[in-house]
This record gives sequence, C-alpha cells and structure tokens, in this order.
Amino acid sequence: MRALIPLLLCLALFPAPARAAGPVASVPELDLSRYAGLWYEIAHLPLSFQRRCAGDITAQYALRSDGTISVHNACRTHDGNRIEVDGVARPVPGHPGRLRVRFAPDWLAWVPFVWADYWVIALDPDYQWAVVGDPDRDYLWILSREPAMDRTLFEQLRGRAEAMGYDLAPLVLAAPLREPLPEP
Repeated sequence: MRALIPLLLCLALFPAPARAAGPVASVPELDLSRYAGLWYEIAHLPLSFQRRCAGDITAQYALRSDGTISVHNACRTHDGNRIEVDGVARPVPGHPGRLRVRFAPDWLAWVPFVWADYWVIALDPDYQWAVVGDPDRDYLWILSREPAMDRTLFEQLRGRAEAMGYDLAPLVLAAPLREPLPEP
C-alpha cells in the first residue's frame, strides 16, 4: 500500500501527455446510396482480423430495405486464397457520417460490444475516396473506388488523419500508389 501512494501521486502530478491534435470528427453529410458499392482498400492500420490479408482488399456496401447496410469484405491471403466475411452496419441517429458495424452473427446483435464504430472522417465530394476511422484512433482505412491511388492524394489523406491524432507510423499500404501525372 505504501508503494501505491507515491505511484498515484506521480500519476497525478505527471499525467500522460495528451495527443496534440484535433478531435476525430465524422463528415457532416453522408449519402448512403452514393457511398454504397465497391471500395478498394489502399491502406489500413494493422488489425488482428486483417493479418492474413496480403492484397486485393475490398469492401462492398449495399443498402437494405430495413435501413441497415450489408457489408461484404474480401481479400487475397499470402498463399493466394480468398477470405470473405459478411456483416451489417447501421447509421448512428443524428450523425450522418457515423455507422456502427458488426460481423458477429445476428443472434448476438443485441450485445453492445459486437458493434464497432465506423466513422467516415474524410470523403471526396464525388465519393471517389474515403477515410474511415473511429473516435479512439484504433482503426483507420483509406479507401478508393479504384484499385490504386495517386501518391499525392494519398499523402494529403494521410495528413488529414494525422491532424486528427492518428499515429500512422504502422500504416499498412495495401494497394499501389500511382505517381502524379506531370503538369502540362
């Protein structure tokens, strides 16, 4: 007990440094009918459930009649096989750019911890690219409608995420980056 008091005093006097960044904010508007369709993953923060993915990572979203969104994720593994998983997402009322997604079976849908935050934090006005994250900065995906992305655009999106406090040192590049076209 005596050792605990100095430790608590140190924690109170020297708290962990806060992230020097703005808050994670979702986009103020998201048209789910335009967001639906096929997206290619360009990059992501490492996650245990994606550790077997080597490339060709896609997410397919489709609107359902009950107001939810079907989610179909797929990737190519290191040995050339494909992994596919289906889930469902639901909009967060009052927050157009926020969804909650789950890949657990329907019979577990009532359990709160099977749902994860899925916030669209940056979005192209023409819905050609998106950056998706969560408020705790644990997840991040850079998505594109095309299987490759312009390097300059990628760096701009990376900068936006870093400005929100994401640590992108471990970012995994999942698709090729194209060099920008030369100026005419």
